[in-house]
Amino acid sequence: MYYEDMEQLRKLDRERIRLSQAAAVLHWDQECYLPPEGVEDRAEQLAVLQGLAHEKLIDPRLGELLDKLDEDVPPAVPPAENEFPARDFLRVLRRDYGRARKLPGDFVRECAKAEGLSQAAWIEARKQKDYAAFAPHLEKMIDLARKKAEYWGWEKTRLYDGLLDFHEPGLGVKELAALFGPLREHLQGFLKKITAQPQPEGAFFHQTYDSSKQDTFCREVLAGLGFNARRGRLDLSAHPFTTTLGFNDVRITTRYGKNDPLSGLFSVIHEGGHAFYELGMDPSLRSSCLAEGTSMGIHESQSRLWENVIGRSRSFWRPWFPCLKKYFPDQLGGTGFDEFYRAVNTVIPGPIRVEADEVSYSLHIILRFEMEERLFAGSLTVNELPAAWNTAMKDYLGVECADDAEGILQDVHWSMGAFGYFPSYALGNLYALQFWEKLCTDIPGVEEALEKQEYGLIHNWLREKIHRKGRSAEPAVLIKEITERELSLESFLRYIKTKYSELYGL
Repeated sequence: MYYEDMEQLRKLDRERIRLSQAAAVLHWDQECYLPPEGVEDRAEQLAVLQGLAHEKLIDPRLGELLDKLDEDVPPAVPPAENEFPARDFLRVLRRDYGRARKLPGDFVRECAKAEGLSQAAWIEARKQKDYAAFAPHLEKMIDLARKKAEYWGWEKTRLYDGLLDFHEPGLGVKELAALFGPLREHLQGFLKKITAQPQPEGAFFHQTYDSSKQDTFCREVLAGLGFNARRGRLDLSAHPFTTTLGFNDVRITTRYGKNDPLSGLFSVIHEGGHAFYELGMDPSLRSSCLAEGTSMGIHESQSRLWENVIGRSRSFWRPWFPCLKKYFPDQLGGTGFDEFYRAVNTVIPGPIRVEADEVSYSLHIILRFEMEERLFAGSLTVNELPAAWNTAMKDYLGVECADDAEGILQDVHWSMGAFGYFPSYALGNLYALQFWEKLCTDIPGVEEALEKQEYGLIHNWLREKIHRKGRSAEPAVLIKEITERELSLESFLRYIKTKYSELYGL
């Protein structure tokens, strides 16, 4: 009976996954193409679909099969290549089932509808630079997030821990503070040393760059890195994102600025890193709860690795810089490679997270982590948030925000109710460099491969070690299994200090 029961369980899981993917199609369309007047209908459509997906996940038959299979599953042995990892499937689905059955269906539908309306309100408020217009929606999303953590069984004093655990299992406020406190201290001290040095001029970045040419160049880079256009696509949205609509359908988006040819490119490479992860899952995991990233921190490690460690390296730009100059000869024709490379890695703290350099970026994340912690602890209100944000930006980065769009409204995450997500980006930096050091040890000559635009060795290593496993491994287990040590600041700080000490003559 084991195999029949397992097939029935996988069928139930697959139906739920398909409904979630259908909802993802509507989310993607909302971000890219939905006319403004279609927002309310779309919110209700999403509420219906996500409600149905939730009902599938809490189906009593699913619970019965989980209980039965716990007793019948064969002895634990490592699955053979391309064999479905049954024990991991049961473990992950049991966790998802246990969490979901605590949420009432009406509440799930309420969250989905509120999210659709909130995202639309955020887009408009950002355009108008008007936080007050978005504040009621943010209040609603925070209230729903609190209720969700309560339904999951978290104590009122630890609601934020519950949201953090959803995105990064095993890491709560205490664990993150232990990482982020020293990280903030190291980065702020190093940032002061860098900003005291002369900065590269980079005047060529302050000219006009045609968006259509940027788009063409970005598509060439994305294809060169290995993105298969037969399994995904690139579009425009207010905020870059990646969404998986199927095993062979992963969509990414970007946005272009007229005075910076690299902002859109780096978001393309960043989202491409997410897409490579999704497209690298083992086929045996297809249409199952395992066909997702291990955690959001591990997922962000892939995007941060491609965007920064690779995308901002000398080896990457040696072949791509001549190509960029061909697209923009008037703007870059007189620019030398060394001058360009230094400008690409300029460290100047600014207000926008997605445009931040490698040194200051994690400070943006730590700021958001501390804002979220205070919001859920009740020591900060939605109305107080803009002032607190602006003060923290000044304290952390020495930056003043010109308006709400440049400040509190710059990120889409809170409009989606994705509280506890932001720490994933800083964790992603830490994971990425720990993975990268091991990759470079395992693959001598990786820098030479980058200069030849040969990315296959990197893809193969990442796919074998990380991507193909999906959610089969917990993040803490995965990082230790691959790098033979637990997550730490060591690799990231070594990388940052080595690279930027050389660039700035420290």
